[in-house]
Amino acid sequence: MNNSVMIKGTKSGIIVVLDSALDFASLKQAVAEKFSTSSDFLGNATMAISFEGRDLTNEEQRQILDVINENSKLNVVCIVENNPKTEELFQKTLQEKLLEINSNTGQFYKGNLRSGQVLEVETSIIVIGDVKPGAKVVSKGNIIVLGSLRGNAFAGASGNENAFVLALDMYPVQIRIADIIARSPDEPQKNRQKETKVAYIEDGNIYIEPFTKDVMDDIHF
Repeated sequence: MNNSVMIKGTKSGIIVVLDSALDFASLKQAVAEKFSTSSDFLGNATMAISFEGRDLTNEEQRQILDVINENSKLNVVCIVENNPKTEELFQKTLQEKLLEINSNTGQFYKGNLRSGQVLEVETSIIVIGDVKPGAKVVSKGNIIVLGSLRGNAFAGASGNENAFVLALDMYPVQIRIADIIARSPDEPQKNRQKETKVAYIEDGNIYIEPFTKDVMDDIHF
């Protein structure tokens, strides 16, 4: 049981490694014991979390988060998915969805945003280019980056918690949606896999997940 749950720390979050063979009820108990005994060491930090070792449904993730909240002082604001799986025809479907956005619901910006540049709009925005470290995009609606997001993104600036941030390569310094803020966890660049991801609010937390067809169906463009 002691090796069923392991915690690995990063500068901005933790990675929880879970036993793939343990039944879920026993796994939750192991998580409770691990975080209870580690509570003083972990402190009351605000951080991101990711899970490794086994695939979890959204409901299982929520249950484990509840267990962590009950047995530690941590404030988990963001779940980062470590899921290398993609779905066939995903890129085609994504492009089709983006083409549905017209000039009445969003704007386009073509070009790279470099350090020190701030792009601020009243509507949703599609950036056809990269958002470099030190650059910032602010929108009262959604933010879609058809490139790399390495800077800051602030969606739902008017308080809209239904807004989302999507990027073909999601590795921002900071993401803010309405009043919720999250930072990407540190990880070695050479091991990081470029993957289209979306950030959105659910149950008061920002989730960053691979942008699959199932996730896409739950988002209103």
